[in-house]
Amino acid sequence: MTLSNKHILIGLSGGIAAYKIPELIRLLVKAGAEVRVTTTRHALEFVTPLTLQTLSGHPVYSDVFAAINEHATEHISLPEWCDVMLVAPATANVLAKTAAGIADDALTTTICSCVARKPVLFAPAMNDKMWENPATQQAIATIRSWSNVQVLDPDEGPLACGTCGKGRMPEPAELLEAIHYALTPQHMAGQKVLITAGGTQEKIDPVRFVSNYSTGKMGIALAHECARRGAEVTLVCGAVSAPLYNPFGHIRRIDALSAQAMYEACMAEWPHMDKAVLCAAVADFTPAQTAAQKIKKQPGQMEMTLQLSATPDIARALGECKKPQQQLIGFALETEHEKENALRKMERKHLDAIVLNSLRDAGAGFGTDTNRVTLLSADGNSTELPLLSKEEVASRIITQVFCL
Repeated sequence: MTLSNKHILIGLSGGIAAYKIPELIRLLVKAGAEVRVTTTRHALEFVTPLTLQTLSGHPVYSDVFAAINEHATEHISLPEWCDVMLVAPATANVLAKTAAGIADDALTTTICSCVARKPVLFAPAMNDKMWENPATQQAIATIRSWSNVQVLDPDEGPLACGTCGKGRMPEPAELLEAIHYALTPQHMAGQKVLITAGGTQEKIDPVRFVSNYSTGKMGIALAHECARRGAEVTLVCGAVSAPLYNPFGHIRRIDALSAQAMYEACMAEWPHMDKAVLCAAVADFTPAQTAAQKIKKQPGQMEMTLQLSATPDIARALGECKKPQQQLIGFALETEHEKENALRKMERKHLDAIVLNSLRDAGAGFGTDTNRVTLLSADGNSTELPLLSKEEVASRIITQVFCL
């Protein structure tokens, strides 16, 4: 889902994690969203109104009675304007006020007006002792019981006070993913989806392996998209370099670096799944033997022969045991006779659809942030997509192939 023309309201309270919010605003604006900001007065001790206004392009609402406010009742007009509100950082004080219905400043009056009508996200940030306070936990439990509201769990790690524990606000990219989730209709709620991503690594010896150029970007984009739509995702990962964001825990990751490990993981998970999208670049062959020690080049040696054995065919194995109600989607990356090869692969492996891309298309394939694909289905339908971001490609695949 794109954030183009979406209205995002950011609420800052007075915590050191407020320093992360300018970067989040930059990411939102880059994604096409329009952003407005409301704050407590204490929040402006950590980040200046000028910074927030410059990045968002709008005045900051921090004083209920300020003469510069666009409307006399900003705490009413802003919730009417926004599509979603994110309170970040959400301090223990703001969480307690919200749970009790206290509205005594610009931020809490806005929250009070917003929670009954629009999606609201809270990203708590505080010292670990404050997080563990029973009053804080009770406030969070109260807020979580409301419809339209989601509370992210804070991360664990070093805290501003010098201790280490639970209380860190998630990074801006994770908050951005939470906003995507809040704005995406939950058409896949209750469904379980298996996705594979990345390239496999077939060991030659303890320091070398055979692999390919896959980064896992497409597979992870698919996992994000399914999770945004409410699905419970099992992501079986080979070697990936793309970041995975999981703000609400809808993605369960299984690392499986070799083709054999990925095969075993997929076969174990497939019986419990409704759908699968096999996006990983799985090696067709693996070294017949793996040396226990590093293979040393001998004096005068000019060549080396590496004997390879076929790896398990994951797509075919899943296709052969597919139940009537299950859907199985594959990927094909071809360099010649693209469509013919993809159609044969779809039939041979009992797939419901296949996503074809070609290394001959500029901006497509391994390592890029974009892709250009053709969607082929077993019923004979074919849809050629233009060059899009991999995030947009994932959205189109899920919408069309799963008929959502």
